[in-house]
Amino acid sequence: MLVNDYSRKAFVDGRVLRLPTICVRPGRPNQAASSFVSSIIREPIHGETASCPVSPELALWLSSPNTIIQNIIKGATLTGAALGEWRTVNLPGISVTVQQMLDALERLTNPQTRALVQFRPDPAINAIVSSWPGLLDNTRALQLGFEVDTSFDQFITQFIAQSKGV
Repeated sequence: MLVNDYSRKAFVDGRVLRLPTICVRPGRPNQAASSFVSSIIREPIHGETASCPVSPELALWLSSPNTIIQNIIKGATLTGAALGEWRTVNLPGISVTVQQMLDALERLTNPQTRALVQFRPDPAINAIVSSWPGLLDNTRALQLGFEVDTSFDQFITQFIAQSKGV
């Protein structure tokens, strides 16, 4: 509300970009509740085991790192007039279940890689992550010209290519 109000009063040319969960992030797992989202793909691709603390049916709202970067640049360069009075944009993402993520991992690698992911329920993490929306309306963001990933396969192929330095 403050960004909207200050932009309306011309104190700032503000905008707020709300990001989906970003997957597959490079690096090591951390303490974030969402850390497993990347690690169940990243670690197996690197030949390491990974734990999944939530159910396979859980839907997640995701975007790839490359798409997020392009959308942040787009958000920074949009005119204030294009945004109008409401300066908050939910960046586009795709809804993917954990099972769909693992199916894509197996499809793009092999069953042995997929087998490196073990389900180990964690009620605390599940309570946090299952409270997040698994689906949002992309309409406004797409009308403003923001990009959206086409499938979860794209996330994995992007990560593999970047891991190899391509």
